[in-house]
Amino acid sequence: MTAPDYDSLIDAETWAFIRETDRWYPPETATYSIDRQREIYNAMCRAFFQGYPEGVTATDRALGGVPCRIYETGTPAATVVYFHGGGFVVGGLDSHDDVCAEICAATQARVVSVDYRLAPEHKHPAAFNDSLAATRAVLAALPGPIVLAGDSAGGGLAAAVSHALMPEPRLAGQVLIYPGLGGDVDRGSYRIHENAPMLTRNDVLFYRETRYEGGEEPPDDVTAAPLWAPSFEGLPPTVAFSAECDPLADDARHYCGLIGAEGGRAHWVLEPGLVHGYLRARRSVARARESFARITDALGALCRGDWPYGGDR
Repeated sequence: MTAPDYDSLIDAETWAFIRETDRWYPPETATYSIDRQREIYNAMCRAFFQGYPEGVTATDRALGGVPCRIYETGTPAATVVYFHGGGFVVGGLDSHDDVCAEICAATQARVVSVDYRLAPEHKHPAAFNDSLAATRAVLAALPGPIVLAGDSAGGGLAAAVSHALMPEPRLAGQVLIYPGLGGDVDRGSYRIHENAPMLTRNDVLFYRETRYEGGEEPPDDVTAAPLWAPSFEGLPPTVAFSAECDPLADDARHYCGLIGAEGGRAHWVLEPGLVHGYLRARRSVARARESFARITDALGALCRGDWPYGGDR
């Protein structure tokens, strides 16, 4: 298999973002202790923090017994429930603080960020259980439709919660950003992009081993790997984004294909030349900025009950 030519696929702006990320979060970070990984990740997130848009406020509150942060502006008619990335090992309310605030401003929806428990202290299904409990509490406490969203590990949690809730009439959609959905690590993008910048196949394997008891993904467990669900019928409208240069790229494509094959609405977006974690590049890289606009447009449309994707179901 010929390795991708990342020098031609990835533009100069994105390479500058990759180098800046590596300066804060070196590629070998996954080999460090968990505590050290979290220190490094938190420092990187602070370095990339962009602040809140004008008019957005945030309040910390437990929902379903899970710490959450609620972002509001104006009088929101819908709620986005957001699950952060970080391989189920790092991240929290602060790591995606500015991202959630900008989603709130762009969509005018309330955003609830969920601080689920992390591995290895809390193995699967702790993160899923927290995510489901918080979402159910949102449905009980807050009015209007909800849209589930998340990036990377959080995208997988959003999909798993969608499966657990269906049928839920107030679940208006889900937006998955370079999600990990339990794809086959020996095929497709996992092999093609096994040495991609920002996330490698070995990183994926480390996060999986850390998340599960015994180090192996449970077979046929949709709460762990939504791609292996027995059925995709009844899922809400779904928009999923892949970074081209990412081992996880095929997960979103396959997931949307499975939903569409069972008559559901699903739209897959492949973002050329982008890498895993590009949300942090939304201010410095034109491709990432344009993708973030597509992400917030998708969230806003689903919150309104719109489906602006033409021939897609």
